[in-house]
Amino acid sequence: MYVAVKGGERAIDNAHRLLAHERRGDRAVPEVTLDQISEQLALGVDRVMAEGSLYDRELAALAIKQARGDMIEAIFLLRAFRATLPRFGATEPLDTGMMAVQRRVSSTFKDIPGGQILGPTFDYTHRLLDPQLAVGGEPEMPASASVSNEAMPRVTDILGRDGLIEPSPAPAPDAPVGDLTREPLGFPADRDLRLQNLARGDEGFLLALGYSTQRGYGRSHPFAGEIRFGEVELDFVAEDAGFAVPLGSIALTECQMVNQFKGSATEPPCFTRGYGLAFGQSERKTMAMALVDRALRARELGEEALAPAQDEEFVLSHSDNVQATGFVEHLKLPHYVDFQSELGLIRRLRQDFADAAERPDTLREAAE
Repeated sequence: MYVAVKGGERAIDNAHRLLAHERRGDRAVPEVTLDQISEQLALGVDRVMAEGSLYDRELAALAIKQARGDMIEAIFLLRAFRATLPRFGATEPLDTGMMAVQRRVSSTFKDIPGGQILGPTFDYTHRLLDPQLAVGGEPEMPASASVSNEAMPRVTDILGRDGLIEPSPAPAPDAPVGDLTREPLGFPADRDLRLQNLARGDEGFLLALGYSTQRGYGRSHPFAGEIRFGEVELDFVAEDAGFAVPLGSIALTECQMVNQFKGSATEPPCFTRGYGLAFGQSERKTMAMALVDRALRARELGEEALAPAQDEEFVLSHSDNVQATGFVEHLKLPHYVDFQSELGLIRRLRQDFADAAERPDTLREAAE
């Protein structure tokens, strides 16, 4: 610990009290509740859960409140809490084909089995501020809730039946799955670890990288094969029971991109895949994730890896906003000793330069 920090403990305590005061805001304004955050700022809660890698709406809402709406700080708080939790095991693989769908769209086929379900979306809004929201009032109820409990085949499965897209990896339930929360990331990284990293990665960073692939920085010509949002049941094999028991359901968004085709002298051309999955309604995140996932498969598919989004080490090492925040914000902490050392060094160098300038012959010899 810095001596200066030790000496400033009273100032730090006062700073914490001031932060709590500022967090509360005007006492004449009712305090925001966790239910209000969870229900009315739902997409913010979804992002904090996804990048905090913990599915708990109440805790994510608490983190947002404590962080005064700073999403990255809230994500940091949720991850810190997650690190204290015991681990009882892993759930069975999810079957998103059995999702209770609230929203499902495809840009590749107009008519798909089960139909297009627009659901709750900003896609068709006018992006104009709504003054009615400032004065309150209850919105008009929809005619009916558009939730489908029928199993809907994925668009990529339809393409797969005709051999038009690369097959999904064969399921291997006994194969070990990496865990970034327990083991440090190494390179080269298998796809399971890459997808874990991207699922926890900063949405803005992934969005910029995904955008770059569409602007020519990487070989990519994507189509949104399917984006679906809804609830999926979780099953867990309890040791005592010896069979899978349902734990409940969680809301997920899944995106499958249909990308540029490939082929070889021995295999006919076919489309390739990019994949994204995240907690809650996280369409922008999963779309960007799918674009970057496909870009990171360049070497696997025999393509040149020249663009930033295709550089595995660059992408995976810089996508985590908690790590990035730590490196950037540590610059606010005292660096007095380091700076004084460099300040003394540059003063000596400047003095040496000034002394040499008074002796031109010496300066010329030094340059030669």
